Amino acid sequence: MAADEGKWKMNIEIKGIITPILTPMREDESINEEELRSQVNRLINAGVHGIFPLGTNGEGYILDDEEKELILKIVIDEVKGRVPVYAGTGCISTRDTVRMSQMAEAAGADVLSIITPSFAQASQEELYEHFMAAAQAVKLPVLLYNIPARTGNALLPGTVEKLSHIENIVGIKDSSGNFDNMLQYLEITRGRSFVVLSGNDSLILWNLLAGGAGSISGCSNVYPKNMVAIYERFIKGDMEGARNAQDAVRSLRNCFKYGNPNTLVKTAAALLGYPVGKCRKPFDQVSQEGVQALKQVLEENKRLGLE
Repeated sequence: MAADEGKWKMNIEIKGIITPILTPMREDESINEEELRSQVNRLINAGVHGIFPLGTNGEGYILDDEEKELILKIVIDEVKGRVPVYAGTGCISTRDTVRMSQMAEAAGADVLSIITPSFAQASQEELYEHFMAAAQAVKLPVLLYNIPARTGNALLPGTVEKLSHIENIVGIKDSSGNFDNMLQYLEITRGRSFVVLSGNDSLILWNLLAGGAGSISGCSNVYPKNMVAIYERFIKGDMEGARNAQDAVRSLRNCFKYGNPNTLVKTAAALLGYPVGKCRKPFDQVSQEGVQALKQVLEENKRLGLE
């Protein structure tokens, strides 16, 4: 289905720093609605350009369908239209992805983010058919999500180029960590209304310099104002300020060597005093060495005024 810009219109602009919001949990691993609402307001007050529940940092991979719907509805209710709400709806099967995408559309999400299927190896043609079916089942804009280290399936640039001609597939989040891959996404879609977002927080400024639209930034759960500053300073032409904000992320990202990055991000948020709880088992542990490294980084950044 080729794009027809006269018939299908975007009602929002996908740009800036979009936070894949943490899913706060109590000790029994139930959803902490009060803290989820609090985190929504904390992030919006810090200036983020979108809230993205059910992403990787939101532990969408380990939530059941009822929890996903509850979280999404809470976020939409608390956001109250202040920023766009991006919903992670990708599942392993096409059938389940369509079902969850239609649920998110009915709930009032603004944009869908659909991750590649995982576990089984998929051909590029199978990936194309999967995303096409999901996109055609809804009327919302769809962002592709490429994170091959987690799913085992990579969206090749040629497949992304083909998918970009489907009218409501409007962009991609690239978490491959391969800057050349992200550049190829930009090159093959240049001149069309297709956005490329960095899923790697070390590459946000470089994404913007290359013509990208910003980032879905896990670290913005910890330092939302700093992450927003990368984008806002870049837009204003303050390259030194943007680079300083980008460089400030390094110390936190250096801690990712101690374990699962989204577990470390959630641990960092908890160490800052936010009652977000732990990640759901079995992904709930950080070594004492990792905790100490996080505490040291958070203390150093506090002295630097990072928020």
